Amino acid sequence: MERVNLIKTGLLSTAGVVGSTIAHALGGWDGAIITLTSFMVADVVTGYVLAFFFENSPKTENGGASSAEGFKGICKKVMMLVMVYMAVRIDMLVGTDYIRDGVVIAFIVNEILSIAENAGQMGLDFPPVLVKGIEILKSKNEEE
Repeated sequence: MERVNLIKTGLLSTAGVVGSTIAHALGGWDGAIITLTSFMVADVVTGYVLAFFFENSPKTENGGASSAEGFKGICKKVMMLVMVYMAVRIDMLVGTDYIRDGVVIAFIVNEILSIAENAGQMGLDFPPVLVKGIEILKSKNEEE
């Protein structure tokens, strides 16, 4: 039993060190990062639901799931976090504290649009005012 506790303590300690290192690299585990990572998870989950259960994914010819497309999506999420890390470092370099926040907010908006697109592909009807808002966000996102 003592060996199990030792292994458990080691795993939890390792997870704590890794988690705190990642949180520090992303500028802290604050509301912005929690929101971004939550929306990233929601986007991945809705994408998989769309592909596996609705078989209506625009990423494949047959609309079904593709491990290659899923892996690409995960790689994009990792790159988003790398970009946040870069923004944190730029903030530190130039002595500001808003570049990271701007990057995080831009990625949050991107995730919202992607989740909304997935929901639309599932057949969810949106209120007209929400559709108009999404169109405005998309056009502004494409301009940038």
